[in-house]
Amino acid sequence: MRDAVIVDAVRTPIGKGKPGGALSGIHPVDLHAHALRALVERTGIDPASVDDVISGAVGQIGEQSANTARWAALAAGLPESVPAVTVDRQCGSSQQAISFAAQGVISGAYDVVIASGVESMSRVPIGSQTAGRDFIGSEAAARYPEGLVPQGVSAELIADRWHLSRTQLDEFAAESHRRAATAWTEGRFAGEVSFPKAPGADGTLVRLERDETIRPGTSVEILAGLKPSFRADLWEQRFPHLDWKVTAGNSSPVNDGAAAVLITSSETAARLGLRPKARLHTMTVVGDDPLFMLTGIIPATRKVLDRAGLSLADVDAFEVNEAFTSVVLAWLAETGADPAKVNVHGGATAIGHPLGASGARLMTTLLSVLEQTGGRYGLQTMCEAGGLANATIVERL
Repeated sequence: MRDAVIVDAVRTPIGKGKPGGALSGIHPVDLHAHALRALVERTGIDPASVDDVISGAVGQIGEQSANTARWAALAAGLPESVPAVTVDRQCGSSQQAISFAAQGVISGAYDVVIASGVESMSRVPIGSQTAGRDFIGSEAAARYPEGLVPQGVSAELIADRWHLSRTQLDEFAAESHRRAATAWTEGRFAGEVSFPKAPGADGTLVRLERDETIRPGTSVEILAGLKPSFRADLWEQRFPHLDWKVTAGNSSPVNDGAAAVLITSSETAARLGLRPKARLHTMTVVGDDPLFMLTGIIPATRKVLDRAGLSLADVDAFEVNEAFTSVVLAWLAETGADPAKVNVHGGATAIGHPLGASGARLMTTLLSVLEQTGGRYGLQTMCEAGGLANATIVERL
């Protein structure tokens, strides 16, 4: 039976997703192309040997529309003969792209695939593709007559159900910033980041040297001064029991970024003289309650471990996307995972969450952590809008 291995992975630094952010002057196609080009250069792969480019993007509108993966592949200089497709599993889009790529390799449909993702939230604001549109329809709405909620309210519901205090949310956020800042200071990200140049305020090209939303000086005391972000009359009337505690400080910011992963089989890698970093051991995806929306990572983790024949203790490093700190804290409470193994280099609260790129970004960082710690198994999981979650286990080679 064929396997699927990761040869290499690369990401851009993550920029602030707003006008004036360091990467906001780069068109998302060009930002994505930078990651693709860097991956090809790092691996030395013949671009013509790539069977497909499978890419994640959430805001598939405006500058990220019309199958943005195809235009990024062409912008990166890949031959016109190399196809590309854009997928949307919300925040897990590029993690799903990795799964699709691996499944294609295992099945024999592909020999060499690039899985990638991009999001420029400064140029395609979050929710652009759904604003003013009825994207649920009457029958799904009838199934949930009480209505659904924004993700931030789901994060509040999670904090309430798991009895998480505001202090706990803020402590986790502050630790995320501390870990991420330390990782940069110690050079832990050096091998995974390729730095694009972007137009500065005066029009000259400048290079973003590190993830832009990490705040080394963040403390619990500073975070405690922030007001809840999702408190509104509509939601207070619907959920009068909530003690609102989710803020901009204990949530992921809006960001720009891209990442790319080269996937092939062990046999093909040997034939091409490539040295894989890890084997894609087990992949799964689940559906969960769309009201709580972000809790799918709990059953996804159980399912992927069961399919892998592994226990939580077998896993040496976890990457759990920090869309909101309440999500990861609830996951920790349910799984019993060792917090010291979770988001070792910080998470999205600090590094950032460029939606469609985050799955590939987490995988890039997970590989770095396994290499630097000598770990064997890594588990990545991602909560997604609509009550979905992906989980992936990799084995370092």
